[in-house]
Amino acid sequence: MTAPAIARFIDAARERLGAKGVVTDPAEIAPWLTDWRGRWHGASSGILSPASTEEVAAIVRLAAQHRVPLVPQGGNTSMVGGATPPTDGAAVILSLRRMNRIRSVDDQRAVAEAGVILDHLHAAALAAGRRFPLTLGARGSCTVGGLVSTNAGGTQVLRFGTMRGLVAGVEAVLPDGSIHNGLGGLKKDNRGYSLDQLLIGAEGTLGIVTAAALRLVPAAFDRAVAWAGVAAPQAALTLLRRLQAETDRIEGFELIPGTSLDLVLAHISATRSPLAGRHAWHVLIEATAASAQQESSAALLEHLLAAPLADGLVEDATLAASEAQADAFWRLRDSLSEAERTAGPATQHDISVPIDVMPRFMIETANAAEARFPGTHASGFGHLGDGNIHFHVRAPVGAGSDWIEREGPVGAVRHQACARPARPDESRQAHRLSACNGFAPLS
Repeated sequence: MTAPAIARFIDAARERLGAKGVVTDPAEIAPWLTDWRGRWHGASSGILSPASTEEVAAIVRLAAQHRVPLVPQGGNTSMVGGATPPTDGAAVILSLRRMNRIRSVDDQRAVAEAGVILDHLHAAALAAGRRFPLTLGARGSCTVGGLVSTNAGGTQVLRFGTMRGLVAGVEAVLPDGSIHNGLGGLKKDNRGYSLDQLLIGAEGTLGIVTAAALRLVPAAFDRAVAWAGVAAPQAALTLLRRLQAETDRIEGFELIPGTSLDLVLAHISATRSPLAGRHAWHVLIEATAASAQQESSAALLEHLLAAPLADGLVEDATLAASEAQADAFWRLRDSLSEAERTAGPATQHDISVPIDVMPRFMIETANAAEARFPGTHASGFGHLGDGNIHFHVRAPVGAGSDWIEREGPVGAVRHQACARPARPDESRQAHRLSACNGFAPLS
């Protein structure tokens, strides 16, 4: 794509969007050319910011006419580089951030445009006495369009599922500039293929999400947050199974290695460990109550943790004594990636495996990575209840930023772990590790 062709396209876009919808100042574009991790850096001559679905459709048609690639972008909080333009400058960024209206909220769902920040959606739902049950560390900057396009999960997947289960309909602009409107709200829609489901998780490759109808649940009457120390991931999984056998009110169950918590305490200000002693692994647990008729969440967790503490499955545990302390516990979990980034170069992988396999995967894959790349430190943390692991390999002490360019071989260890043959003593179910960044499960 030649520079004159891109310039003509941007001029045509300016006529359609007005000056407010086009950015060409390199200084204003620069922050949006790099992914959150700082690993990928692109180039682009402009950012286009439509304010309506019709304007998005017009831009897509103009892009097709001028044969200019578009890179859709929301909050730019992803760690996979999908929102970063290519280095040759051939593409123009299409920002959805001006499309930030919450069109409606009722008892069942909210209709939010792609640029709505997750925190703002939470506030709007709460004001209506409802709740959107998906949250993650980037909630203050990630947007609805990005959450839909990446099939985001977060810390409440254990009870409510990923975005795929929370999206009731999608509005999107398709590659020919036509508008797909799936916001009608039909519970049973037999008109053909579900474009909505295809668009969820497609990362903008099949169309540009402009709005979504999102399922809401009743606002929580109360919540309780506990922090526990355990000896190993298998102990954490055993604890989770015991809790789930007793109640369906557990919403969050996060597994954190002690070494990762150490990074947070070292690099994130005003943080402290919830427990006095040192533990190899930590678990963050959240329970909620829907009404005053239910046992309080604090009493529930205190009761449920008593037996695991007594029999040694849990080494130590504490309940947050206030909402502020509960938020402080969650801040430790939400700061893991930020602390790691501050500590130095690392490769990050977002992996899903069957829940029963997760403890072994975390230990064996970390050992394999460290053995093959001496001096590195590998560990995983994440949503034990849904099998989603954030598996990270930190560079050796003193390594420069160029170390990350050798991620390919490090990633190969993880890929092999995801798709290796079964050992003779393993069941077929145990070795069928599921999709790891696009790697299909073994059949």
